[in-house]
Amino acid sequence: MIRLLTAMASLALVAQPALAQPANLQPTRDVTVTYRMNAPGMAGVPGTAAPPQGMQMAFSASDGKQRIDPPGGMGWMLVDRKANTAVMVMDAQRATMAMPPATVAAMTQGVPPGATFTRKGTATVAGTACTEWEVAAGPGRGTSCITEDGVLLRTTTTPPGGTPTTVMEATQVAYGPVEAARLKVPSGYTAMATPGGAPGAPGTAPGR
Repeated sequence: MIRLLTAMASLALVAQPALAQPANLQPTRDVTVTYRMNAPGMAGVPGTAAPPQGMQMAFSASDGKQRIDPPGGMGWMLVDRKANTAVMVMDAQRATMAMPPATVAAMTQGVPPGATFTRKGTATVAGTACTEWEVAAGPGRGTSCITEDGVLLRTTTTPPGGTPTTVMEATQVAYGPVEAARLKVPSGYTAMATPGGAPGAPGTAPGR
């Protein structure tokens, strides 16, 4: 669950080029985006893939908070870019788990050192125009389609010697205020130990 949520957040936050200077590196307006996730091998059988699944991302430009609801409904992640924090929220257990510093850094501090970016043209995804950027980091390759106001609409990866695979693609883009309650950990949730055994703060709710 932790790996899945971290992967979602990384796609939504890290896959935004910094060196080639898109107009904006994160949304400049409040927006909610529904994505279709393709996960090769998720079905557990080599050479196969699980059916596409839905994911939703909501971003508040005013306070820099982002909510990510991954497939399965097992929980959600709240990322606070201004506070440089990320917490997994499990409503069924009324519990939270703060992500460790290294994971938070991977989600909030931009692209890997040495990555290069090349503008490839334009596209339309979910009825919304975006610019395609080819990203190269080590042996890996990928393409991210980003709007002028900083919304990531599509991510495609190309493994070494492999073929391009669309990992995430927007199916609906809705601009407008994000309900404040959706970007806040409910009161009374218990903080669990973070991955790696670091203790949390019992009885508190990170992100409030």
